[in-house]
Amino acid sequence: MYHRILVPVDLAHVGALERALNVAGDMAQHYEAEICYVSVTPGTPGRVARSPKEYEEKLKVFAQEQGQRHGRPVSTKVYVSADPVADLEDLLVKGVKDVGADLVVMGTHLPRRLDAIMPSHGGKVARQTDVSVFLVRPSRA
Repeated sequence: MYHRILVPVDLAHVGALERALNVAGDMAQHYEAEICYVSVTPGTPGRVARSPKEYEEKLKVFAQEQGQRHGRPVSTKVYVSADPVADLEDLLVKGVKDVGADLVVMGTHLPRRLDAIMPSHGGKVARQTDVSVFLVRPSRA
């Protein structure tokens, strides 16, 4: 049913994505699908890497670790943006097309009152693509 699962990843917040990463891995195993980890980084030095090239290398290492953990083939795609927060949804939609994804599995945040004025990225991605989007809330501590 699914052949390539796109999973948005922010390497600065991998811990918050653990449940989404596990769901993506489980679904990839079930459907014998590839997982493509997609990320957006600034062109300037940041918390995770000094350059987009270094960030891309770190994402590849992360993806390989996930691939070994879940026993599925993986790939990566990094987009560079002057404003990753503002461009995130558009770049994720572009990523769906660029990598040929037929499912997006992405983490979301715990419910907050700000949802009314700051809607989730997943909702926007779901409205702008024709693929299924599976949103995974992090576990509550």
